[in-house]
Amino acid sequence: MAPHRDPEPKPAAPIARQAFSFALGAFTQRRINRILDLAGHAPRLGWPGPSDQILAWGNGVSAKRGAWVAAVTGAQLLHIEDAFLRSVLPGRSGHAPLGLLIDPQACHFDASRPSALEDLLNTYSLECPALLERSAAAMARIAKHKLTKYSGVPRDALCPKPGFVLVIDQTRGDASIEKGAANAQTFQQMLAAARAEHPTAHIVIKTHPETQLGYRAGHFSAEALDDDMELLTHAIAPQDLFAAARAVYTVTSQMGFEAIWAGHRPVIFGQPFYAGWGLTQDMQPIHRRGRSLTPAQLFAGAMILYPKWYDPCRDTLCSLEHVLDQLEAETGAWRDDHAGWEARGISLWKRQPLQKFFGRHHPLRFQPKPDSHLPAMAWGASPHQDGVHHLEDGFLRSKGIGAQLVPPLSLVLDRAGIYFDPSRPSDLETMIANSLNLSEQERQRAAELQNRLITGSISKYNPRPSAALSLPPGRRILVPGQVEDDASIRLGTRDICTNLALLRSTREQNPDAIVIYKPHPDVEAGLRPGALSEATHYCDIIAADCDPISLINQVDEVWTMTSLLGFEALIRGKAITCLGRPFYSCWGLTHDRREVPRRQARPDILGLIHACLIEYPRYFDPMSKLPCPPEVVIERLAAAADLPQACYLRPLAKIQGVFASQAHLWRNMR
Repeated sequence: MAPHRDPEPKPAAPIARQAFSFALGAFTQRRINRILDLAGHAPRLGWPGPSDQILAWGNGVSAKRGAWVAAVTGAQLLHIEDAFLRSVLPGRSGHAPLGLLIDPQACHFDASRPSALEDLLNTYSLECPALLERSAAAMARIAKHKLTKYSGVPRDALCPKPGFVLVIDQTRGDASIEKGAANAQTFQQMLAAARAEHPTAHIVIKTHPETQLGYRAGHFSAEALDDDMELLTHAIAPQDLFAAARAVYTVTSQMGFEAIWAGHRPVIFGQPFYAGWGLTQDMQPIHRRGRSLTPAQLFAGAMILYPKWYDPCRDTLCSLEHVLDQLEAETGAWRDDHAGWEARGISLWKRQPLQKFFGRHHPLRFQPKPDSHLPAMAWGASPHQDGVHHLEDGFLRSKGIGAQLVPPLSLVLDRAGIYFDPSRPSDLETMIANSLNLSEQERQRAAELQNRLITGSISKYNPRPSAALSLPPGRRILVPGQVEDDASIRLGTRDICTNLALLRSTREQNPDAIVIYKPHPDVEAGLRPGALSEATHYCDIIAADCDPISLINQVDEVWTMTSLLGFEALIRGKAITCLGRPFYSCWGLTHDRREVPRRQARPDILGLIHACLIEYPRYFDPMSKLPCPPEVVIERLAAAADLPQACYLRPLAKIQGVFASQAHLWRNMR
């Protein structure tokens, strides 16, 4: 199996040449400028010489100007276009691309002459098993997450009844139409052919995303259609349409390329880059394309080898797999947030971090209105209400503890319940159960994540390094203390629900073991209740102010109520005994003193890691200010110093701790 991050073949280093641009966007659009710079074509102003390059974007006015200058000066013309997985929304919505196509021969959509992509597909050896395995894995991943050129499509978009014929519209005046040997009349011919070849079928015409958003007109209108035709004007994942369509018709749309991955043989009325390779029914054959390709080979050439992909969090050119990591994160965030949010019962200090996570497309509304129809979120284990999503810190949270008001780098948003409440199902439970069906590539990604956590000594809070604690020989058991008023204790325990009870039970059942008690960092900081004065009666060592990962590495077992430290130890191969019902218990991976009968699936540790650290949380990169994959957050936690805090946060943390302690005492008195 090819590695998850298997790099594509590296071309020879290019000869340094100056690149000149006559398009303002090459200078004003920072992402485009940066990708060109990293690719060795940093745009500059001036008049080129014969050994220089000219950057021509698409087929617009500036590109034609650049072509004229190239003809006059003898400079090489480089044709620039967006890559085939561009962004969540179109560029006219302000979204920057995740990749560019840089072609020294022609635009990929110009059928009048061969482009570098066409030559690659015609001549490159596309039989490499590792390359084709990457291709197949990426196609499956794109289909699973319903990604496309503009991936901003809602999760619950309605699809027409299956069995229809799909006709794909495009925007008027698009360069790919003219350069693809077609015109406006070609669209009418396509529709007529679809009707003639499927006289009894319902015909669905899918409008272009820019038409749906009102940026550019298409070729069809609802008023001009027959009764058995439908103009689909809302955003919907192409994968849903392909699964329900009996046939696909297009002129030069990229959706025709995507239809090939979905198993269709689309009928093509223009001459797009993906026509002529034996995978389409071509109304205008391109005779110089004589090679027969498989869908995986076509995908490998057009999606892995041809583009320059860009990772905006790491600010570097990257592989397609890294772009999929990023696009999945950004697309998932948009699908959560595009309708806006009503946030209920959120502490004042949490509001700014939540805006960064969930307010990128619409600001969060913290003062609910009676007539609001927005989806709602509430923090933690607040009383469950229909339609309210529960919000909590993720399992790779920050560099510093939450009670000191350090903003989180990960959060979870659960529609069904919340992960620490075993009394009812949660989204995480469903994801863990479904992890039995992970692909090999998903399992390998989880394995790589596990290795990064172990080698980087990454935990939830990542405290500052402390002196290593030397433990005596023997069977060593680590007992992590918890905040005793924590919701996971209240909801996930019964008889053993205090740190003292946990320690006493551990000692009684392990009289000869070396028992190490690790107080919770919030308790050590004096911010939350749970301190023990009797700990020394039941343990051999109190590991105060110690790095939890260094302790895990030295012990044989962990005994816990519901602590996340048990999950972190499980990742590192330690034996775990759960006296409560944490989210990672009752899956066959831990020794459990209490059961959760719903949890019948038996995933392995990689399935658990994928569900808990890749699929369930959302991550935020404090450097790029973008949604990001977990790998980026792990790198930030491993390398970065503590995140900056405003000067007033420390006093607020102390006040917060006082109120929390008083509330705990008040509950005990009652």
